[in-house]
Amino acid sequence: MSVLRAILAIIFPPLAVIDKGCGALLIVIVLTLAGWIPGVIAALVIVYKDKS
Repeated sequence: MSVLRAILAIIFPPLAVIDKGCGALLIVIVLTLAGWIPGVIAALVIVYKDKS
């Protein structure tokens, strides 16, 4: 996971996963609207999982 993508996931989670597909983006948007912390956690998990 790049440092830039991690910072982006913390500041604006949907922008960090925009290139991961429609499903991941939709999940992160819904979780971010429900609360900022769940959106950040989901974005970090998706970004980290893609790198492994």
